[in-house]
Amino acid sequence: MDPSTYQALVESRRSFLLKTGGGLGATALSTLLNPGLIGSAMGSEMQSYGGLPDLPHFPGKAKRIIYLFMSGGPSHIDLFDYKPIQRKLHGTELPDSVRQGQRLTGMSSGQKSFPCVAPMFEFAKYGKHQTWVNKDLLPHTAGIVDKITIIKSLHTEAVNHDPAITYINTGAQQQGKPSMGAWLSYGLGTMNQNMPGYIVMISRGRGQLQALYDRLWGSGFLPSKHQGVKLRSAGEPVLYLKNPEGFDRAARRVQLDSLKELNGLHHDRFADPEIQARISQYEMAYRMQAEVPGLMDISGEPDHIKESYGPQLDQPGSFARNCLLARRMAEKGVRYIQLFHRGWDQHGSLPSKIRQQCEDIDQPAAALINDLDQRGMLEDTLVVFGGEFGRTIYSQGKLTKDNHGRDHHGRCFTMWMAGAGVKRGFEYGKTDDHSYNIVENPVHIRDLNATILDRLGIDHTKLTFKYQGLDQRLTGVEEAHVVKDILA
Repeated sequence: MDPSTYQALVESRRSFLLKTGGGLGATALSTLLNPGLIGSAMGSEMQSYGGLPDLPHFPGKAKRIIYLFMSGGPSHIDLFDYKPIQRKLHGTELPDSVRQGQRLTGMSSGQKSFPCVAPMFEFAKYGKHQTWVNKDLLPHTAGIVDKITIIKSLHTEAVNHDPAITYINTGAQQQGKPSMGAWLSYGLGTMNQNMPGYIVMISRGRGQLQALYDRLWGSGFLPSKHQGVKLRSAGEPVLYLKNPEGFDRAARRVQLDSLKELNGLHHDRFADPEIQARISQYEMAYRMQAEVPGLMDISGEPDHIKESYGPQLDQPGSFARNCLLARRMAEKGVRYIQLFHRGWDQHGSLPSKIRQQCEDIDQPAAALINDLDQRGMLEDTLVVFGGEFGRTIYSQGKLTKDNHGRDHHGRCFTMWMAGAGVKRGFEYGKTDDHSYNIVENPVHIRDLNATILDRLGIDHTKLTFKYQGLDQRLTGVEEAHVVKDILA
């Protein structure tokens, strides 16, 4: 073949690929800029924008999720999983038959003694089913036990914070996987074109603070537009959302249109999906300019509502403030709202530190449930409360009359859920007398995530994304099942 013929074939092939890529790019771009073209509302009142065309797989009970994540590992023994016999076990050595050679953290591995510590608080039974709740620390939560399901048999293999919090949020202990919120943004899209599908807010507790990394709400290998948008507690909620002084909204529109045109040309040439994500994020920021300022302003809320969330509501960045904002975001159609409250890693001074933590979260969490319920929103909003693992019954460090700590414990811990077809006033799972091992109805964190997806109408085995030759999914390749026993 002579050189001129060869060159002509190369040019022809290049031209074909560019034109084909350009056509696909134009199709993708038109869908991106008109997100209502895809997604299905499955009969819901709110239209979904974006998402996959075959989702949800079936009509879901939930339209949205509010996840109250207690970062650091709340002590299930001191909050919900109470057994009166533990008063008699106080000070005794944890039997080897109970411990069963469990893997220890580096903080307890050097201990020669493992004395059991009963809760240093008073418990009482509440609700129709007489559920044990710490009446000293959680009096407001005690008032909503007839509206929630308490799961006492969660378990995880992770024993340290970073792998454990990564595991429960992304489905893997290793970094790099998409968070649950990113999966839901990818699969279901958003119900409000002016707001992201996934929003994160963080409040600072008064205990030992474990680090929280942005990858916990990241998009992993999914397109970056699905990562969570973290709202700041002070100043501008989202950096660079506000126009610079002297630069009005009309000028911003002209600028974005020019950027969109340039990025569109770039995409037609290289077909890089991240270019689409960049266009999408610019457009989302522009639309958020009209929505976010009013959303963050709670001055118009009735006084009785503001009072119900407690005295910390007036503190920007407090858990109370974030709970009220979460309800407002739920009303605005945000699909997945995650509140992280730091400070639950109580290796020492547990009695005083856990009291402070509960002062921060007890009243606001209960107020959120009641607020949603009275608005009729609890029927289609799933609220989840819990952390990455629990705490040991044995004391870490020296045990004194009124002070001690507890180490990490993944073999069993407690979470609660409410709304979206979850049973009201129900307890599920059971642990032994030491609140150390599960003896009835174990629930792995993969099962928890499968159940959350189910409430949104998603079969967890079918929400996948091809990456590195595998059909990746939130619940991984291990067995996971929906916990149907807790569903009404």
